[in-house]
Amino acid sequence: MKALTYHGSKDVRVETMPDPTILAADDVVLRVTATAICGSDLHLYHGKIPETKHGDIFGHEFMGVVEEAGTEVTNVAVGDRVVVPFVIACGKCFFCENDLFAACETTNPDQGASLRKRAKMTPPAALFGYSHLYGGVPGGQAEFVRVPKANVGPFKVPGSLSDERVLFLSDILPTGYQAVLNAKIERGSTVAIFGAGPVGLMAAACARMLGAERIFMVDSEKYRLDFAVSAFDVIPVDFGSLDPSEFILEQTAGHGVDASIDAVGFEAKGSTTETVLSTLKIETSSGEVLRQCITATRRGGVVSIPGVYAGFIHAFLIGDAFDKGLTLAMGQTHVQKYLPELLEFIEDGKLQPDIIISHRMKLADAARGYEIFDKKEEDCRKVVLTP
Repeated sequence: MKALTYHGSKDVRVETMPDPTILAADDVVLRVTATAICGSDLHLYHGKIPETKHGDIFGHEFMGVVEEAGTEVTNVAVGDRVVVPFVIACGKCFFCENDLFAACETTNPDQGASLRKRAKMTPPAALFGYSHLYGGVPGGQAEFVRVPKANVGPFKVPGSLSDERVLFLSDILPTGYQAVLNAKIERGSTVAIFGAGPVGLMAAACARMLGAERIFMVDSEKYRLDFAVSAFDVIPVDFGSLDPSEFILEQTAGHGVDASIDAVGFEAKGSTTETVLSTLKIETSSGEVLRQCITATRRGGVVSIPGVYAGFIHAFLIGDAFDKGLTLAMGQTHVQKYLPELLEFIEDGKLQPDIIISHRMKLADAARGYEIFDKKEEDCRKVVLTP
């Protein structure tokens, strides 16, 4: 089969790889019909995620048709059309039984990104196509993919909905939705979303659906802000020309918003000091967006963090967060928990996640897709690939 593989920083290639096979009785093999490049894939592309090895197959947003099923698979059958959560969960452990699927303690033989590991610490769930910190499971930017734990992951979708309409159930839509729920957004809320990439846009869509009164969208790319204004009626805040938190405070009588959402993560552009510290490996992440979120959020508010972080940062304003009585809510998405209700929102027309797609390409052109997305060329918002 053809698949997108990693060969070092900014070096990805579509190559011929062995076809996947059934390895466990609850596996399925999926023929991929659509897959996408996620913003968090760019962390891998930049070589920023440890334990990403040459030849690893990327991709954690994908869907397709079940081609083969193990003997213990009961929830789906050969021929079913399914979308697959990026989180691989067993459905039986303590965490899965409490709907904390991203904390599943049985699917990942590795230890995740925690730096302060302990022998007794259970790992997070395995993820598709996301390094050997998270199981080294081959991803779905390929013609075929093996899907473990198929009685818990693959989610059947109706044939009346196109691939593009449901594809983002695999990651960015539930990630944006969980971020908004964590932020406790409700009718009349004010929220600042930092990052107008795919997750930020999905968070804006969900915040608008839940009745947010004002949505400040912060980004440094005009074309992304323009799209967010037209699609979700946000208040644009250009990070390149003004201080976002100062502007938001001015617009909210000095209180700040009810919640801020950091949809950027650890590769945010920071200060010169942070750039130097990151280059010298003295710190692993930029804390600029987190500082902005803490400042922009009102006392007693919430900072919700769907953006990926790894390692440690300096100048984390824990004192400011304490002084303001903020709640911090963060982590990987418990995708399986949200799929039924999100599918219903799509069927009812309350959410149209596919409107953010800007580029449709063949899998064979995936390397170029990464380059366009990374460099923000051609007003790129989201790339969907078809094998």
